[in-house]
Amino acid sequence: MSRRHFLLASSVAAFAQSPNDRAGTAVIGTGNRGSYLLTSVIEQPDTRVAAVCDLKADRLDKAASAAAKDNPFVTKEWRKVIERKDVDAVYVATPPHLHSEMAIAALEAGKHVYCEKPVGVNARQVRDIVRAAKRSNKVFVAGQQMRTMKAHMAAVEKIHAGIIGEVYLVKAQRHANADLPHDGSSGDWYFDASKSGGYLVEQSVHNLDLCNWAANMIPVRCAGFGSNMRYKGQPGGRTIFDNSNLIYEYPNGAKLNFTQNVFHPRQLPNGSQMVYVYGEKGAADIMTTSTVFFHDGRDREVLHNKPAEDRHAHTRMFFDLIKGTGKNAADWRVGATAALTAILGHEAMTKQRIVTWQELGVEL
Repeated sequence: MSRRHFLLASSVAAFAQSPNDRAGTAVIGTGNRGSYLLTSVIEQPDTRVAAVCDLKADRLDKAASAAAKDNPFVTKEWRKVIERKDVDAVYVATPPHLHSEMAIAALEAGKHVYCEKPVGVNARQVRDIVRAAKRSNKVFVAGQQMRTMKAHMAAVEKIHAGIIGEVYLVKAQRHANADLPHDGSSGDWYFDASKSGGYLVEQSVHNLDLCNWAANMIPVRCAGFGSNMRYKGQPGGRTIFDNSNLIYEYPNGAKLNFTQNVFHPRQLPNGSQMVYVYGEKGAADIMTTSTVFFHDGRDREVLHNKPAEDRHAHTRMFFDLIKGTGKNAADWRVGATAALTAILGHEAMTKQRIVTWQELGVEL
């Protein structure tokens, strides 16, 4: 039996262990993102919620109530979830600095893992999760949800097919009109860069991944600056930046210019998120107009017809993979390169120098 067929058979066998052929699924971390993922699991016909876990009692109670029809095991101790024999798959949706440790423990316990982004907040954490995922024969999906959005898939496919030719430059941004609420439910960890990675690592990891995906390359080095201009010292102990300005370089010499800030007024045009990909034949706007504009003056071309998106596509992919079908659009490599791209930018800003990808020391 080939290794591929062995892994497939193992995956299907693990799925079949669950009662009524429904994958016993645990959600660790039931805050804002975890609650959404829990809803996504509940809505799948071939799953059941076997366990929910969170340190905060109010979140835990809400999660247990949402999944009441499955009578899940309820606990504040995540290791008890990993130990359960009725748990086939684990969602890790805790604050980012805990993702790597929990995902690795779940893989080593023989569970399939859906790990929210970023898969790590530093290179060491990413390295460890890559090693664990390589050793495991279980499904690993990173929460890089843009990878299963039909509109992005269609746009990237046309870019890779050569609609704009060789990529010269990617210009992208992720702007917001205000800081995350300082007294919000995530305020106890978000403003500590060692726990969240900051806006660049915790949020812009999606956008940077889309840039790499469109360019079909990962950066070789990065330079940039970050600072706090509007939210200096707010909240107390803040170690994340409220703005970032970065330049990445790809292997062919192409550049990625990326900005992030949390002081972009709502009324100001061209706000929020955008990605422009420039090439030898023209430029593609892949987040707003979904259109290619050509250098030779020919008519613009629409990249797609705004396909209807399945808001639970990433979860559906995860359970299809567990059953041995479909293709993993967000495997450990995607999760690792997305996180490392963001970490590379963070390192460049904090060290105030050019930092190379090689310096991160992660073998993919």
